[in-house]
Amino acid sequence: SVDCSFSRGVCDWKQEADDDFDWNPADRDRGDGYYMAVPAFVGHKKDMGRLKLLLTDLKPKSSYCLIFSYRLAGEKVGKLRVFLANKKTAPVWEQNTGKDERWRTGKIEIFQGAETTNSVTFESERGKGKTGEIGVDNVILISGLCPED
Repeated sequence: SVDCSFSRGVCDWKQEADDDFDWNPADRDRGDGYYMAVPAFVGHKKDMGRLKLLLTDLKPKSSYCLIFSYRLAGEKVGKLRVFLANKKTAPVWEQNTGKDERWRTGKIEIFQGAETTNSVTFESERGKGKTGEIGVDNVILISGLCPED
């Protein structure tokens, strides 16, 4: 497995240049490192911020699982979507409401055909809310199918 978490991960993360705002590091409650977050008050409704994970060395014709922690804290905070580079048009994962402020786990299967996926993009879309945040943490890439819960 490959640790792509932000504090000590080995992966290559890039802020996209042609979006509306950047994701920012936020300190974890426990004080051990940080996660990436978009506070609710940044930007205008429907503005987007994209954080891209560059993937190298993924073998063709094999399966991977991207596991990550996320939270949508606050009312009408917005949407969190995940896109794979070779399927740009539709998100492979989307969440737009947080029932509470708890962290949850997201999983995405990445199947490598002849064309390999060379990046995963986490996209935050600003909602109407003024408080809370959208956060992503503990991003891990493992080979094989995603484990059952």
